[in-house]
Amino acid sequence: MTQLQPVVDSRAVRKRTRMTEIICIANQKGGVGKTTTAVNLAAALAVSEKRTLLVDCDPQANATTGVGLDKQRLERSLYHGMIGAAAVDDLIVNSEIETLKILPARVELIGFEVEMMDMPGREQVLAKLLGGLNGQFDYIIIDCPPSLSLLTINAMTAAQSLLIPLQCEFYALEGLSQLLNTFERIRQRLNPALSIGGILLTMYDRRTNLSAQVAEDAERHFADLVFKTTVPRNVRLGEAPSFGKPILLYDATSTGAVSYIAVAKELMASRSGGRRTARR
Repeated sequence: MTQLQPVVDSRAVRKRTRMTEIICIANQKGGVGKTTTAVNLAAALAVSEKRTLLVDCDPQANATTGVGLDKQRLERSLYHGMIGAAAVDDLIVNSEIETLKILPARVELIGFEVEMMDMPGREQVLAKLLGGLNGQFDYIIIDCPPSLSLLTINAMTAAQSLLIPLQCEFYALEGLSQLLNTFERIRQRLNPALSIGGILLTMYDRRTNLSAQVAEDAERHFADLVFKTTVPRNVRLGEAPSFGKPILLYDATSTGAVSYIAVAKELMASRSGGRRTARR
């Protein structure tokens, strides 16, 4: 397994003080369950009676379609807010869950990076946009693209915490050093309040030694930042996006749904002052 230096320090587990908790979900490695986690964690928080906003910060717009929105029929998206062409309140749309709202994306979002390349303060555009919400939500979940792009930097600058999905597969930890280096640079230069909100093990298979090895390595390097809950490989989780539904609406009894409810409970407990312990 890739060797990493432990990154846990006192700053990384500070208490939250703001009314709205903004969490960005990022990993530059694709196929780790990033969008699956963003959509289903947001839904799980919402059904737990938390006012939740899911922000799709990925030009692929998979989180947008994953909650049943037809991106082709959207007149405006996150892009229009980030270039100053629309107010944030005018971009938010409803989902099937009353307490879950969506700030959707479309492919034109990719143009943000080109248009803002030479603009001062380009890393803080999303933070300023979300700042206009004035505490309307308990949680804002930001789904990032699978790259360390300007969009991801905007998400990390806007957030209070970074949640990292880590798939239980070979080379899982490879490349994570780059993400953590970016995290440190952003904390030093742009967002001193940013912390690591947790490492979530995804695609976990209790039948394999490999999953157990990845979990062991993650706990050794990240200690109590690893969620106790793991997200298993689950056919129903894979099917749900094609029906435009979070897993809680597609199959609430599936192991995937149960797992994300448990992740949401851990997250809410840590926000209220509870201590997350390493998975056993």
